[in-house]
Amino acid sequence: MRDFIQFFLLCVECLFILYMAGYASFLFLSVTVGSSDLYAAKRRNLLKNELSNDYYVPVSIIVPAHNEGVTIEATVRSLLALDYKLYEIIVVDDGSTDDTAQVVREAFHMWRINRPIQRRVPCQPEDAVYESREWKVPITLVSKRNGGKADALNMGINVSNYPYFLCIDADSVLQYDSLEKIVRPVLEDPSVVAVGGAVRPCNGAEIDKGRVVRYRMPRKLLPCMQVLEYDRSFLASRILFDKFNGNIIISGAFGLFLKSVVIAAGGYDESTMGEDMELVVKLHVFCREHNRPYRIRYVTDAVCWTQVPERLKDLCKQRRRWHIGLFQSMMKYRNILANPKYGAVSFVSYLYFLIYELFSPYIEIFGLFATLLAFAVDLINVPFMIFFFGIYVAYTAILSLTAFFARVHTIDLNLTVADVLKAVGLCVVEVSCLRFVMAWVRMTALIGYHKKKNVWGRIERQKIEFK
Repeated sequence: MRDFIQFFLLCVECLFILYMAGYASFLFLSVTVGSSDLYAAKRRNLLKNELSNDYYVPVSIIVPAHNEGVTIEATVRSLLALDYKLYEIIVVDDGSTDDTAQVVREAFHMWRINRPIQRRVPCQPEDAVYESREWKVPITLVSKRNGGKADALNMGINVSNYPYFLCIDADSVLQYDSLEKIVRPVLEDPSVVAVGGAVRPCNGAEIDKGRVVRYRMPRKLLPCMQVLEYDRSFLASRILFDKFNGNIIISGAFGLFLKSVVIAAGGYDESTMGEDMELVVKLHVFCREHNRPYRIRYVTDAVCWTQVPERLKDLCKQRRRWHIGLFQSMMKYRNILANPKYGAVSFVSYLYFLIYELFSPYIEIFGLFATLLAFAVDLINVPFMIFFFGIYVAYTAILSLTAFFARVHTIDLNLTVADVLKAVGLCVVEVSCLRFVMAWVRMTALIGYHKKKNVWGRIERQKIEFK
């Protein structure tokens, strides 16, 4: 029996060496490429080596909202502060039970109108439509029956007037130049059908007319660790995948899409919890199946500031939802895997998300149990195990800090010494502790998920400091 366990653990050890070597190599390559791109972009900006013009792509900004009365006004005001000329704002109140619709109506002096809505993509019927033209751009509010976030976004598409639409969460604010920057790929290449921007936590940031006037790390430890996590995530895979048109996810908090292609593909899928990823993967499939030349881009300097959960309970809810959405998208489009028709999207992007995102919590928890088994039968070198884990933590922490400081430096944010020390200390905690808590949450996410697949998921919000 002992020989069998020893052979089993040897096989597990070999698999984990391959798994960790692949992840470490990918993370190093992606952070290196991402950091290089950020510094190159900053240098171009300093040298003014960019084409400036007065061309504008008309954009409809869609804000799906459900019980967002605390943050919705700040979000809309941030959109009015954008340095852009040709756009409209559409707020879709998806059956809120709080004062979301009332806050929007009163804050922006809206009146009810009779406006027919063409159903180009399916959605729940509207209860009322309000409008205001007293501001820089038209603002429309649609109150509708509850149908979930995907349904609310579909309503926004149906109401929109312009050929491109941008979706933004109701707990987020855009930097003043974000819209101008996220449309640049569309101006450069007419085959672009979608563009994703960078998302950064706004907990601790003070924003004035779309400009960050004061930035500090959040006071609470959990949001601080998410700051490091977000910077590593957005700097790592997305810039690298952009090099070969391989991005299969655009954050639902900030993404630009060509409306005609989205409508042709069927709009957002109301049956999934990860409507943002599902749509992007659907666009890959739709364009390749119809032999349409296309590009899905990622822009590093178009920044959206969003609230991240400050309580562990809320963070677990969020990550559970994300993992379910990932599972649904990967399973729905599983024909992409090992399919030469999809090229690098199949053999790099899909494979990466399958192994290092979807299966990773199961692999990590299995590795933990294998370690406990080896310890129980006295087949483990404890000093070597501690040394190996220390190397893993140090390596990942260094790459996390590289991503964090590269992002902070290239968007000209100033950190205090206390913030720097907090980032250095918490990056170790994030890698060695929070990561395993989130692995457990993701591993158990699929248990009973069918019952709440269309529920928004209530997370406690804080008022955004927007002037």
